[in-house]
Amino acid sequence: MAYSHSNKNFEKMLLQFITEEDPMLAMLKWLCEQLMEAEVTAKINASKSERTPQRSGYRSGYRVRRFDTRLGTMYLFVPKIRNGGYIPFFVTERKRSEVALMNVIHEAYINGVSTRKIERLAKSLGIDSISRSQVSQITKELNEQVQAFRERPLEDTYPVLWVDAVYEKIRAGRQVQNMAVAVVVGLDEAGRRDILAVEPMYEESEATYHVLFEKLKERGLKNVWLVVSDAHKGLANAVQKSFVGCSWQRCKVHFMRNILAHVPAKGKAAFAEKLKQIWLQPDMESAKMYAYHLMDTYEKQYPEAIKVLEAGLEDSLQFYAFERLDGRKISSTNVLERLHREIRRRTAVVGVFPSIDSYVRLVTTYLIEYSEEWSTGRSYIKAEHIQLTKEDRQNAA
Repeated sequence: MAYSHSNKNFEKMLLQFITEEDPMLAMLKWLCEQLMEAEVTAKINASKSERTPQRSGYRSGYRVRRFDTRLGTMYLFVPKIRNGGYIPFFVTERKRSEVALMNVIHEAYINGVSTRKIERLAKSLGIDSISRSQVSQITKELNEQVQAFRERPLEDTYPVLWVDAVYEKIRAGRQVQNMAVAVVVGLDEAGRRDILAVEPMYEESEATYHVLFEKLKERGLKNVWLVVSDAHKGLANAVQKSFVGCSWQRCKVHFMRNILAHVPAKGKAAFAEKLKQIWLQPDMESAKMYAYHLMDTYEKQYPEAIKVLEAGLEDSLQFYAFERLDGRKISSTNVLERLHREIRRRTAVVGVFPSIDSYVRLVTTYLIEYSEEWSTGRSYIKAEHIQLTKEDRQNAA
């Protein structure tokens, strides 16, 4: 029986897949890419390079996105749409169900619920059944992914580190304790952010932060130009001892809060407007001159606030020494504040975690996704500005 033209093409394609190292994974990758092309065509009402009056958008190249499946990991070329963006439907649906399934598994750990209840919840997600062995296997895989992420090798240079701790209620034996979990975000030399560490600490101290930084160095980190954090003394001291030649930037947002705590509610808003102008000046000298004028003006009205400002001013202006880098992005820990809000939104449903391992597993699994999105997104700071700053530092040495 003769094959039609389409059947011959299909057979040729199948023969091509057979030559791949993993034929099924190659076939799935091809299918995903065809689905994406069809979805984008429908979204903008035009095929690739097609001229039509019905067109509602334009393609803008591709971005690489890692996609983990049961058949294995593949890297898809996801089409980009100018002014609108595009996420494949199978990625968003899978992400939703995986997050929900993860919540089911964690509920089982936390509340000791029955297998029958887990199965009922799983069915609501479109999963026919889930057994104890499956829960155990998924958790084992999660633990392996989390461990690999937390112990992965680092680059030798991260120009900027943002460091902050989030507090959570975690059970330790028969007691529930507020435990600090430090999160470190690094800026690499390509200008992209990455989550370098999720590290639980029984207390915030110079010793615990020193251990945190030493672990980063053991994974390959050697050079840091600037560390941005709040004014925790132990953290600041650990930075000086762990990273020789590194500057420490006191987060301007935390610093403003510390200052405004000594200002009456009635005058807080007006004084805050004047205060924030310090860090909007064009250079360090201008910022100091403005700050000194502010101190002279309000020293009698808000003496305690001015004492705090005077004591911490120099540390809050260190970002000016990196004039080629965007001062708005390296003068505060806002990048971590946003992460912490997202973390708390997810951990709030749990309340008290049964162990530090369960907390680290949940948070790290979420942050892995965040890290992957950063790695394929736009640069946070332009790479050429980082390179020029590097040259400036070498010439000054």
